[in-house]
Amino acid sequence: MPEAKPSLQESVARQRAELKQALDAPLQLAAEACRTTWGDRARLNGALARVFPRVPYCRYLYALGTDGIQISDNVGAEGPVAADFGRDRSHRPYMRGAVPAAGFLLSRSYIGLRERRPAITAIQLVRDDAGRALGFVGADFYLHDLPLTRESFEEPRQWKQMRGDPSIRSGVFQQARTESDMDRNLDTVLSVVEELMVDHGVHHVMLHFSSSRAVYWRVDDPFRYHLFDIRTLTNPDICMAFCRQPYPADALVPKERIRAILDGMRNLRFVDETFYLRTGTLNIFNGIVGLTFSCDGSHYLPWDEFLKMDVAFWIGTA
Repeated sequence: MPEAKPSLQESVARQRAELKQALDAPLQLAAEACRTTWGDRARLNGALARVFPRVPYCRYLYALGTDGIQISDNVGAEGPVAADFGRDRSHRPYMRGAVPAAGFLLSRSYIGLRERRPAITAIQLVRDDAGRALGFVGADFYLHDLPLTRESFEEPRQWKQMRGDPSIRSGVFQQARTESDMDRNLDTVLSVVEELMVDHGVHHVMLHFSSSRAVYWRVDDPFRYHLFDIRTLTNPDICMAFCRQPYPADALVPKERIRAILDGMRNLRFVDETFYLRTGTLNIFNGIVGLTFSCDGSHYLPWDEFLKMDVAFWIGTA
């Protein structure tokens, strides 16, 4: 039986643990190198330059006072850069946590001010011979520089509800469903979509009921999305343009249940003139049904849970 993939949060935690392990000894070395040169900008720059090659994947090293004011230049692969000397870093994300008495603090990721890309900073405490805190050594890293394992993760298959635009929610009772072209031809549309998903390699479809269009992805062209307008969706001849393909063995949705899911979306489209389905999505590989309603709220849930819920559940009369 294949090993279960970690969740997104578990994967991030593992990456951070590996990075902390790799940085522990080099940052202690950097703190020791700076301890004897503290307060002398030129000597601090020299100490940081000597230790810089020992800190893997680092963009810049620098020294900070206990007040967060930078007292050295930024030292990188090209040598010292004076632009940030005297900079107040006390309000940056990496200075908001408590640095451990021993060891270092690895910040949460944040967006760097210069490149505007995700970055992370390690803050190492520096002490004098008497054990008093002198300040900190900072080490900046860009996430795209880090050769982490970046193992694939798997989102848990559980119901997620997300609120939409508050301005739409507040006015939901002042609106009513307007019959769309797709509404008038829904029997044909759903039959065409079922045919394409069961026998012609369409594995993900997004039905926009209100605007009468559909976006879809194919197993033989998974990285590009394609668009159907209502004229195409109401023409069963289009099925002849798609190669016949066997239904994927690793799909989580049984092909026999696709029509029931599509019919469930149809029911929610006509459930109420005020509260109704605007968009429905189905992906047969992860088995998730997505629903966005007239109030702009969205739900994402496993297909089998979706089929257990009748109309009464969605309109709150169950």
